[in-house]
Amino acid sequence: MARIEKEDLEAIAQLKKTSDKNWIRVGMSTCGLAAGSQAVYDALVSGVQERGLDIEVRKTGCVGLCSAEPLVEINVDGVPKTMYGHVNADSAEVLLDSHVMLKRVVKRLAVPEADQITTCVDSLKPPSGTDEFKQYKIVTRNCGVVDPDILEDYIGTGGYKGLRRCLCELKPEQVIDEIKKSGLRGRGGAGYPTGLKWELTRQAHGEDKYVICNGDEGDPGAYMDRSVLEGDPFSVIEGLTIAGYAIGAEQGFFYIRAEYPLAVTRIESAIRQAKQAGLLGKNILESDFTFNLEVRLGAGAFVCGEETALIASIEGKRGTPKPRPPYPSVQGLWNCPTCINNVETLSNVPPILSYGSKWFRNIGLGESTGTKVFALTGKIRKPGLVEIPMGTTLRDIIFGIGGGPLPGKTIKAVQTGGPSGGLIPVEHFDTPVTYEHLQIVGSMMGSGGMIALDEDDSIVDIVRFYLGFCVEESCGKCAPCRIGGTQMLQILERLSTGKGQPTDLEYLDRISRTMKSASLCGLGQSTPNTVLSSLRYFRNEYEEALDRARAAI
Repeated sequence: MARIEKEDLEAIAQLKKTSDKNWIRVGMSTCGLAAGSQAVYDALVSGVQERGLDIEVRKTGCVGLCSAEPLVEINVDGVPKTMYGHVNADSAEVLLDSHVMLKRVVKRLAVPEADQITTCVDSLKPPSGTDEFKQYKIVTRNCGVVDPDILEDYIGTGGYKGLRRCLCELKPEQVIDEIKKSGLRGRGGAGYPTGLKWELTRQAHGEDKYVICNGDEGDPGAYMDRSVLEGDPFSVIEGLTIAGYAIGAEQGFFYIRAEYPLAVTRIESAIRQAKQAGLLGKNILESDFTFNLEVRLGAGAFVCGEETALIASIEGKRGTPKPRPPYPSVQGLWNCPTCINNVETLSNVPPILSYGSKWFRNIGLGESTGTKVFALTGKIRKPGLVEIPMGTTLRDIIFGIGGGPLPGKTIKAVQTGGPSGGLIPVEHFDTPVTYEHLQIVGSMMGSGGMIALDEDDSIVDIVRFYLGFCVEESCGKCAPCRIGGTQMLQILERLSTGKGQPTDLEYLDRISRTMKSASLCGLGQSTPNTVLSSLRYFRNEYEEALDRARAAI
């Protein structure tokens, strides 16, 4: 691809809009491929050729309706644009014959309109509310829309407008100020103000500075970052490039776990295309700014989601945390000032710079601005990837977007924040989803896992599973996490097998609070959250486990 200059962006976008008429989109992220979308794509391509149809079959990322995969969306003149679900190779042929050739919607395969995501970033107007459980797509705005392997597709949706504004109109300090005004906070879990992190890194002394995209998503049941990397890689690259310009870095890194091969492939392809187009490298968009990107693979250690452990892994060392301060913004990668943001945080950056901080600030609730992406799974009717304005209640998410419990069942709790989060009972489902409100009820935002539990789930067993995960993933460097986690797991295993002792609940509480106060990193400090929240809301289930132990004596 020829080098793109700043005046070319608008021309490419306009050309894409005028030529974008008849198409078929097939969701081909990991969720779609697992459901059989490759066979559907192949059947559509061969079917179009056999019928001599003038229509383009495109690959896209995850649109979010994972429970209806494989998904196919068709847009042709003379019939409404329609999303079809649970498509296979045979029904793909039916769609070509009926929808494309006869101009007739195949109603039995069409996804109900109520399930489709209609609100998106294209409108500057913030969402009016969640009464109809509508989502608002900012981070996932292009997932299911663009072909992740084609740069022009991303530019056609307004891609690189944010970077162009930065390089042509704003000084680095003004970019940081725009991010600070937006209220954007880290979406990796802690919720630290993104603009402040950028400012601290820029102000730190050091000739070389680095920016890192943390794509080491390891929570059980979480796949938000993976879906964005697979479905909209150029958005993350643009966000990371803007971060590099803002803090004064010429080198950035993607840290992605090796278990995400499709995400790695698409990011590497996107980096190559961006380099060829002059959107990475020297003199980007005719400016004096130089920025390069490389990919580093993680071996799957959960603890490498922690900043200092991640840095050690990139440096080729064992991924273990180290005490802070100094923080990475002052002394990070190779002892240089380093800014680390996760995938979702960086994907918010381009639209903030394109539409303005005021627009973003008007979405959300209080100090939790913008939207949050969740991997909504568990005992619900419609699991999938959802993006909601901050402040949407758990009830609206679980019973509205998620469709409520499975037939004949009752939801009793939701787990948020992954292994480091907490269990929230149904009586607290009117809690707004913000950083502050989730902490009040004993949980946390985390990276975005949200798992619904019903009456058949044993709270003691669920807590044992999460604690077992944390014990397995502990680096073992500090005693509170290494020893405390193992001790609690032994107690939970006794309780689950009917061998609990009267002092077990007291010991669980005491060890949990010691781990929270004395562990070295966020993994050890947050591991007890699930234990403490379950003791707070579901102590009766622990008491029942103790009663079974007494009865067995």
